[in-house]
Amino acid sequence: MTAYKHDSQHSQTKLLPTMYDLPSEDPEEPGLPDEYHDYQPQLLRLTCRPRNYPLDQIFIATDLNLYYDSNHLNWYKKPDWFVVLGASRFYRGEDLRLSYVMWQENISPLVVVELLSPGTEDEDLGITPEVRNKPPTKWRVYEEILQITYYFVFSRYTNQLRVFQLIDNLYCEQHLTDSRFWIPELELGIGLWEGCYEGFSRLWLRWYDASGDWVLTPEEFERQRAELESQRAESESQRAELESQRAELETQRANRLADRLRAMGINPDEL
Repeated sequence: MTAYKHDSQHSQTKLLPTMYDLPSEDPEEPGLPDEYHDYQPQLLRLTCRPRNYPLDQIFIATDLNLYYDSNHLNWYKKPDWFVVLGASRFYRGEDLRLSYVMWQENISPLVVVELLSPGTEDEDLGITPEVRNKPPTKWRVYEEILQITYYFVFSRYTNQLRVFQLIDNLYCEQHLTDSRFWIPELELGIGLWEGCYEGFSRLWLRWYDASGDWVLTPEEFERQRAELESQRAESESQRAELESQRAELETQRANRLADRLRAMGINPDEL
């Protein structure tokens, strides 16, 4: 996890705009391009449940403006998904964020995930060249300015997952085993899961745990709990049925023995 630093940060903090001055809503910016960009980040959010950090010290955001330069207040990037460790889930512990403003938060995201689309692919992969007097490219912001440790790029068109890890201040692409990548800081990994989510079957990005098992969404957890409860109830019913059958057999055996004693002239009730 990399803490954001700015030379004039302490002297300017009280003068700089806050989250409320730099909201994420922009009337000139179109909404999400498709449903996939809604559901995929949602699945990542629901399954990002690290055991080594309390949930109230993890901030997860989707399509939220990330302001990174206190000298250019209108410069921001908008990751499809990111997670920050050690930042309160709420702004100053009490409010939902409108934006993530680096000169107030002071902690960079640990992981950023970008979902490729034809219009953003070059910028997401660092191919777009820098333009003088324009905001820096997304790649340079993530790698050099914010120093985000793990940068994931996924194309739903080719189902290719690429991972870039910050090593010696440069992004180095990592080799993936079975389309999975482990993040020790989270004690979780991201991988490609083939399954049905929101009624649609395809390859999805989701988190897995140290045992290699996919982290369940709350809905999956409740469904699994209900199935186990149903199995337990069925097992209890079968056990009760077996007990009833055993008792019936004992009664039949006792009755046969009593009949034999009576045939021998012995009253079983007097024994």
